[in-house]
Amino acid sequence: MVKDSEYILELLTDYGMLTPEQINEGWEKVASSEGKMDIVDALKALKHINEKEVMALLAQQYGLETLDLGDYQIPAEAIEAISGDVAKQYKVVPVMKHDNLLTIAMSDPTDVETLDSLRYILRCDVEAVVSPKDQIQRLIGHHYGSRDESVDAYLDGMQEADIESQLAKTGDARDETDEDAPIIKLVSLIIVEAIRKRASDIHLEPLEKRYRVRYRIDGVLREMESPPKYLQANITSRLKIMAKIDITEKRIPLDGRIQLKVEGKEIDLRVSTIPTTHGESIVMRILDKASIQLDIPKLGFYSDDMELIQKIVNMPDGIFLVTGPTGSGKTTSLYAFLNSINTPHRKIITVEDPVEYMLSGINQVHVSAQIGLTFSAALRSMLRQAPNIVMVGEIRDKETAEIAINAALTGHLVFSTLHTNDAPGAVTRLIDMGIKPFLVASAVRAVMAQRLVRRICKNCSAPYVPDAEELEIMGLDENFVKSSNLQKGRGCDECGGKGYRGRMGIYEIFFVTEELQRLIFEKVPSSVIRDSARKSGMRTLREDGLRKAAAGMTTLAEILTMTVMDEE
Repeated sequence: MVKDSEYILELLTDYGMLTPEQINEGWEKVASSEGKMDIVDALKALKHINEKEVMALLAQQYGLETLDLGDYQIPAEAIEAISGDVAKQYKVVPVMKHDNLLTIAMSDPTDVETLDSLRYILRCDVEAVVSPKDQIQRLIGHHYGSRDESVDAYLDGMQEADIESQLAKTGDARDETDEDAPIIKLVSLIIVEAIRKRASDIHLEPLEKRYRVRYRIDGVLREMESPPKYLQANITSRLKIMAKIDITEKRIPLDGRIQLKVEGKEIDLRVSTIPTTHGESIVMRILDKASIQLDIPKLGFYSDDMELIQKIVNMPDGIFLVTGPTGSGKTTSLYAFLNSINTPHRKIITVEDPVEYMLSGINQVHVSAQIGLTFSAALRSMLRQAPNIVMVGEIRDKETAEIAINAALTGHLVFSTLHTNDAPGAVTRLIDMGIKPFLVASAVRAVMAQRLVRRICKNCSAPYVPDAEELEIMGLDENFVKSSNLQKGRGCDECGGKGYRGRMGIYEIFFVTEELQRLIFEKVPSSVIRDSARKSGMRTLREDGLRKAAAGMTTLAEILTMTVMDEE
């Protein structure tokens, strides 16, 4: 039986809205509902009543206000305060939010349990207004829709395919139900589309009024069609399950890993979450084991640079550093160098955070700070394994730098990375860390700085003549144009209309000569070391980029974006 039904019927009789005869006419249906009908449905079953008058009377008796939702515009912050699942389960719609107080519209003022449940779920104060049930249902459908219909609409905007055949089953099967199927399909398609478009990262970003999806393709973020905002929590939970991350923890950054097979290729996704103002932002880095370039010529080296690299990597000892910002391809270069000298008579050990790609024949150690396995601790232990060649993922502190220097001075060839803007700057960085200049001069054999620039799409490339303003910005003259084969992509289906497809490296290789060793020992400024290195034949990042632009491999605009003007 409907809660408080006898009291309400007595109330309606006293107010003359129902006669005893009218009550008896429909009461049998109401009495047999056993609580499955709410008060509005029960009163409608009695007929002979004016719904709005009854709603006003009930609101008055229970100390609540009424609200006509016919033309009511619900603020965005109110809609975002309740998920679609909660709104549909409790048949309420939020109408206003002020600080920690949320006002919801409900049709049954007798349902005090719903208010208590919402206060517990939403962790805020909740008050109610009374509105017609049909208006509430209409607004729930408008703002939250059907989850299945919303997912289908989003999938229609993308190139949907047979997901089951493309994406291997992932996640914990115990957490998957038929109700979850649309979200599973949506998340799977987001991943598959990113891989098809050759993306290196997937960014899922909660904004104030929408949930933005972006792919990083050839180093540039491109916005995709965004799923509905109210699916944000479902998508986040699904990805956390796949990455084996605690779905209940939303206050701190978390990391996980998803391993899957797409179109026959083994793919690793490195998942990172971070709490933001409007929810958890998720970034997934895509690691395609099949696409990694382990051949040095494919990285974009010219023959003269190739000869110098081969000379460096075949040295018996010393340190070879690769520098550049995050995402500039440093690790890929190091893997290619190691692969070129990976022979049965050499023992190679790496320490990485994390191990991005598994290399056959090489011992790779994964850093884990939680158990005390830091770069320095791992490196110290590695040296007791009697390796010929050691790779340290990154020199981050003085302790790691000192161990790497000592390893280089005791007969090991050490590869590592640093975050500096140019190659000569790595020397100054090591000294700033606290390494003695004479140790740096003795141990460092070479430093290579690198950047990634986009390749011109071969399918739509065409000759290009820059205007006078572009030449002036780049510090070039007409002679450069006459002696070059400058190209520019016009944009086609293969490159997505961007004119670029794929990326290549530009390099600055700083080889430490005897003269440079003397300057390092004397602790001269980085600018002096750089000038001396250029006189010794070092080609700067911009110079290497310009010769590749002149060969029609990339554009002047890319070189201008990724490098700084060389000081003469």
